[in-house]
Amino acid sequence: MSPPPVPPLVLISGPEEVLAERARASVVAELRHAAPDLEVIRVEGNTYAAGELVLHTSPSLFGGDKVLVIEGFEEATDALQDDLLSYLAAPEDDVTLVVSHRSGQRGKKVLDTLKKQSARVIDCPAIKSDREKSDFATHEFRRQGRKATPEAVRALVEAVGKDVRELASACGQLVADTDGVIDEVLVEKYHGGKVEASGFRVADAAVAGQTSEALRLLRHAIATGVDPVPIVAVLASQLRQLVKVGSAGRGSSAQLAKELGMAPWQVDKARRVVGGWDAPGLGRAIQAVAAADFEVKGGGRDPVYAVERAVLAITAARHGGAR
Repeated sequence: MSPPPVPPLVLISGPEEVLAERARASVVAELRHAAPDLEVIRVEGNTYAAGELVLHTSPSLFGGDKVLVIEGFEEATDALQDDLLSYLAAPEDDVTLVVSHRSGQRGKKVLDTLKKQSARVIDCPAIKSDREKSDFATHEFRRQGRKATPEAVRALVEAVGKDVRELASACGQLVADTDGVIDEVLVEKYHGGKVEASGFRVADAAVAGQTSEALRLLRHAIATGVDPVPIVAVLASQLRQLVKVGSAGRGSSAQLAKELGMAPWQVDKARRVVGGWDAPGLGRAIQAVAAADFEVKGGGRDPVYAVERAVLAITAARHGGAR
């Protein structure tokens, strides 16, 4: 069964620009498949001048289909909003209107009108949590006809997951340069340096009570340019995950992941570690990370020393020391 044709009105809604870019490209590709001579017109919301819309949507002397792509509508000028409302009152038959809106209330009247007139709405929600990034990477591999192990996805998110665009690019590189199932060994081969220097490895060693290894990884991370702020953020995240999993009771990794807003591999990893912790130790570790968070964000004189002190406090708390 062939997909339904692109309707005259399309709204791309949400802040994740990688998804929005793909949505715009997909819509244009669909239209061009049906009309190879399609004229593509792009308009930026914050630079629009009154009257441009009439000029762009007026029938051409030679005919032909057009697609008008409006980007950054969340910053639309008043003139663009007024002209769009006028256009939507009497749309042209040979024009497809595509409006991209990241977030906010600006242009709400136009957005409501688009929805009332049965625009196709394509959601592009933000990809922020590790679970969302893991799901995104897994889908990226599947979309390109490849399978990746959960361990490979975890390693890739830890290495390049700070930026979704970089994560997408890393998935594409692995697909283009390798064959077969993508596993952790391949990810380590391509991104091992980034994984080694990441705050995730520091946190893994710290919550496992490996003092020397955690400090070695921390110093390596700092030496390769990793900022103390995200390292502290990862330490805090790892401890929160231990608390969540430790108090969640039994159940499959997939079930708990869904309930706790985590990726299944994160649940498995927390389960392997949480047995070495008790509630008072977790409390002391969380307090130490909270203090480090204050210091690395301007409350202290030496951010690096603040992180080192937090790592020492975490490993000591796991072993039942430093009360």
